[in-house]
Amino acid sequence: MSQQFYLAWAYLKYHWLKTLVLIVAISLVLFIPLGLNTLSKKGSKNMMARAENTPLLVGAKGSDTELNLSALYFKKSHLDPIPHHIVSELVNTKLGAVIPLHLKYQVKNQPIVGTSSEYFKFRKTSFQSGRPMAMLGECVLGSEAAKILQINLGESVISSPASTFDIAGSYPLKMTVVGILNPTGTPDDNAVFTDIKTTWVISGLAHGHENLNEKTADSLVLSKSKTEVVASPAILSYTEITPENIDSFHFHGNPEEFPLQALIINPTDKKGSLMLRGRFENRTDNLHIVVPKITMKALLDTVLSVKDLIMLAAISIGIATLIILTLVFSLSLQLRKGEINTMNRIGGASNAIQLVLSLEIIITIGIGILLAALLVLTLNLYGPYLIEKFIL
Repeated sequence: MSQQFYLAWAYLKYHWLKTLVLIVAISLVLFIPLGLNTLSKKGSKNMMARAENTPLLVGAKGSDTELNLSALYFKKSHLDPIPHHIVSELVNTKLGAVIPLHLKYQVKNQPIVGTSSEYFKFRKTSFQSGRPMAMLGECVLGSEAAKILQINLGESVISSPASTFDIAGSYPLKMTVVGILNPTGTPDDNAVFTDIKTTWVISGLAHGHENLNEKTADSLVLSKSKTEVVASPAILSYTEITPENIDSFHFHGNPEEFPLQALIINPTDKKGSLMLRGRFENRTDNLHIVVPKITMKALLDTVLSVKDLIMLAAISIGIATLIILTLVFSLSLQLRKGEINTMNRIGGASNAIQLVLSLEIIITIGIGILLAALLVLTLNLYGPYLIEKFIL
């Protein structure tokens, strides 16, 4: 048996290119349908888990899918804003806990999630180090965000402008990292969390002023006397909030009218959920309420229906490929008649020759199956990430 295996392996090594092509073809025939099935099941399960753990979402009227993807997965938000006073209104109903979300900004490519410390309790996240944000200008990093940004506890991150041409609106704000979360395997890992008021500072709705005195540069002063100094418009708002200047920060306008992108509502019970949904059915303003589980199921059903068509095509291609592989093996045997006759003449038994030929096929198919299994295993590990990237 070992001699026949050696001869079969030596043949496959000598004709390595043909062997490689056959192995790749076999592995792809098996991997495509199995991989698609694994990808859809694993990814759908993870995405539905996130939606099922979020009972209700409130946002401006528009696409339910966009509201879900923005509020659950922190997809870059194009949602219309909703006023902050809706939070107080819903809290006063005593029908559930309300968690605000501001989702407009980023730190490089990591989303900034303006929210309250209740968010961490709601998502059952724990801290690897540090604590939740408690003061203006503080932030908490998800585990992956900390690695990507290469930031440790006590260091700072700087927000990115909303757009390249956003000159008069948002401006970079330096935020101190006071906490880093443990890995959760959810979009929270990639987020930078801060409080709502800090995101309003980034928006330019709140700012502080420099403490002008006699030593202030003349270029920043319009006039000064013994009792007062009048600042020039060249004085810029602070880009860093410190214990020394935090008291100088103030809001321009009514904070109750300041923008949010979404609200998470965790109802007290099923009755509270139904009552909240009923109240929003009768609203005449620009607000609506959605059940993430229902919306995400509809989205995933659409994705899975496309998957079924691809699966059908993959199986059809697979059958055709297997037929071609059978033909290749048959033609190979025809071309090797002279080689087989030579083995017979030098004393090779017919059953031994057949075993060598069979082992060549078995080894080729076995390696193809092994490669397909490794690809499916890899997809099983990274499937949720890939399907989220595909959908988001």
